[in-house]
Amino acid sequence: MSTNGPAWVVLKFGGTSVSSEPNWRSIAATARDRLAGGASVLIVHSALSGVTDRLEKLLAAALRGEHAAALAELSQKHLDLAGHLEIDADAALRPWFAGLQRLCDAIAQRGSVDDRTRAAVMAHGELLATELGALYLAHVGLDAVWLDARTVLHAEVRVAATERASYLSATCDFKPDAAVQQRLAALGRLVITQGFIASDAAGDTVLLGRGGSDTSGAYFAAILAASRLEIWTDVPGMFSANPRATPSARQLLELSYDEAQEIATAGAKVLHPRCILPARQYRIPLHVFATQAPSMRGTQIVAAPSSDAAQVKAVCVKKGVTLVSLDSPGMWHQVGFLADAFQIFKQHGLSVDLVSTSETNVTVSLDPQANTLDGRAVEALERDLADLCGVKVIGPCASVSVVGRNIRGILHKLGDALELFAEQKIYLVSQAANDLNLTFVVDEEQGDRLVDELHALLVRPVHDDQVLGPTWEQLFKPVSAAARANPPWWQSKRSALLGLMTERDAAYVYDAATVRTRCTELRALKAVARVSYAMKANPHPGLLQLVHEQGLGIECVSRGEVEHALAHVSGLDARTILYTPNFAARDEYRWALERQLHVTLDNLHPLREWPELFRGKDVFVRIDPGVGRGHHQHVRTGGERSKFGIVLAETDELAALATAAGARVVGLHAHAGSGILDIDNWVETADVLASLRGRFPQARIFDLGGGLGVPDRQGGRALDLSALDAALQSVRAGLDGIELWLEPGRYVVAEAGVLLARVTQLKAKGGSAYVGIATGMNSLIRPALYGAHHDIVNLSRLDDTALGVFDVVGPICESGDFLGHDRALPQATREGDVLLIATAGAYGAAMASHYNLRDPAVEILI
Repeated sequence: MSTNGPAWVVLKFGGTSVSSEPNWRSIAATARDRLAGGASVLIVHSALSGVTDRLEKLLAAALRGEHAAALAELSQKHLDLAGHLEIDADAALRPWFAGLQRLCDAIAQRGSVDDRTRAAVMAHGELLATELGALYLAHVGLDAVWLDARTVLHAEVRVAATERASYLSATCDFKPDAAVQQRLAALGRLVITQGFIASDAAGDTVLLGRGGSDTSGAYFAAILAASRLEIWTDVPGMFSANPRATPSARQLLELSYDEAQEIATAGAKVLHPRCILPARQYRIPLHVFATQAPSMRGTQIVAAPSSDAAQVKAVCVKKGVTLVSLDSPGMWHQVGFLADAFQIFKQHGLSVDLVSTSETNVTVSLDPQANTLDGRAVEALERDLADLCGVKVIGPCASVSVVGRNIRGILHKLGDALELFAEQKIYLVSQAANDLNLTFVVDEEQGDRLVDELHALLVRPVHDDQVLGPTWEQLFKPVSAAARANPPWWQSKRSALLGLMTERDAAYVYDAATVRTRCTELRALKAVARVSYAMKANPHPGLLQLVHEQGLGIECVSRGEVEHALAHVSGLDARTILYTPNFAARDEYRWALERQLHVTLDNLHPLREWPELFRGKDVFVRIDPGVGRGHHQHVRTGGERSKFGIVLAETDELAALATAAGARVVGLHAHAGSGILDIDNWVETADVLASLRGRFPQARIFDLGGGLGVPDRQGGRALDLSALDAALQSVRAGLDGIELWLEPGRYVVAEAGVLLARVTQLKAKGGSAYVGIATGMNSLIRPALYGAHHDIVNLSRLDDTALGVFDVVGPICESGDFLGHDRALPQATREGDVLLIATAGAYGAAMASHYNLRDPAVEILI
């Protein structure tokens, strides 16, 4: 600890944090709070948001001699912020812009820019921003002293570093320095300085690399023997995944230095990886907070974790990774091959990250955060390595890392996760020697999807977890604009729903108004001639009558469904029913044909074995489009692992059998799966069917199936129906004489239905907390069967904000009887409360059972 006056607290603020007046008010308030607590405060901050990129563009403009406009825009950006901060900054900024002008003029005259000049230009972002910061703090009554970071942070001489790396990705000595401590103590208790920049032995400006302001903060903290380092950014701490891409990412409340280092190195953007080392070496507690939400708990990084139990804490992706594959049959047992290869990397100033070896191949990865990678550098490396062995450069790639404590201890639990890689090209797999991560290198375009899916499988909090906190959704969903603009129907009908539960323990409730809205949306599709409701989604008599009255047809998959619809839908003509059975018996087809239903065949067997049934009949045939889509393998109805449809290779035989039987194929049908949000699905399905027109010249209808997805959580991505309509209109324009049909089910009724159930018991067991309710998989089997997600809220305590994490389970004697894992519910949840399970209108009651001889939830249409 410093012996020169009060202990220092270092506050580092990123570019977004210093780019607005509200954020500067927050910075000033934080500085006041730390000063009031007795600390001396050093503020280290970045350039304004976007300025580093503008400086790069300024350099390019200077090379063309066209930098005047770019300089003027850069100046105006800083003056605009000064205006918002109500400070006069012109005099303070003018000398810096004059210096920039001279540098740019020199670049234009030479027609080139060297790394020394590049560093000098790029440093101006932080120098300008901290001038504004010092002026603002003085304006609000805080006597802050401006310090040039280059007079404190001095670059180390690295023998293997290239000139480019020495100027643009420098490292600094960070040993505690009593002289610096005395100097800053003499300046005062509040000092403001720059991140990102330092100086070398010659006094030239050098940079610490992109994102280096975090490292600057850590260097200053170590040199000052600070009591605390705080990194202030635009998110409240580190998360178990990038929360912008994975809203279910959980806040990481506490990490050890090595865990934080692994997560940062693996691709997390919140912390620069190099900032951990100084804090760890000198045991300086490191905290990560959000500038715009200063009261929100962040992440604390300390020497020892609260638990050493095996646990996945994050799933990270790092893009822009380059792989270098070295092949040489002679490397097996060849002494010194790796030393020779790595010497070449050293000569080029390149740091190797991951390494994978075999008898004839070594593949290594180059981390874009640790190396200045460009085409020239990689080509030069490849040329020199070619003298030693065969070389192949692979990229761009993404490294996907599972990070946590004692990863080897949970390898047996990764089976389901590894299935996600079944269809991916894996270039390299690495299990860290420190047992903190398992990394896969794949094509860059696959990175985000794999993170999302791995996170859902592997990041699981336990009861009273000291590491995994609330999700990004839970922290920010209550104030999301989308949630305010489009609240679910049940929020406005909360009182009525609770009233319905006065005498009940469980009930499905369906909102007629929501169903009418969905029907209206579907009828408005200009490209679609007919929409049929897939009644298997929910055969409730009232809903069937409602969709019929709204102008939708009815699609059935069994004789029982047909008879049910005819019995309960007034005015329904059997000849309008679309009948799509699968592996049904011969007599069922005969029965359907006699009633003139629109019969669909999805197998050659009926035509081959029962041709007399189809003589003179119009039929549809279901084609397997060759690919299945959907949120779970059990809802994907295309592809070789699906039982549905006739494969394209059999369509010639299908046409011949139909002709021999005297049947007319008037409709072609295909359906890829359920829960689909990509409009290309239906366009590609139409293209597949269009390719068969020559074989089936009498076909006048293309049934593109259903599968129209709905958001499975509030605020989630929805299907863009207008875009779908536009795409299908383009398809129809090229299909003269063809009608397009759709047969959605879930889209019509899912969001209209909720399952209400009364809380029966609460239980804590080991690391888990359970809320038991009066019904379970006997009423709603989708979570157990498909792993489906349904939002769950405590309707009795909808406004409670003190949340805990619970598994919601039912009373059925099965370990799979759950409605939701790791759900945020009020800590005050009690027996008798009513939970609401959302988006339950489809495949809920329709798939219910009396398992355990427990009655499923009753159904109510309102």
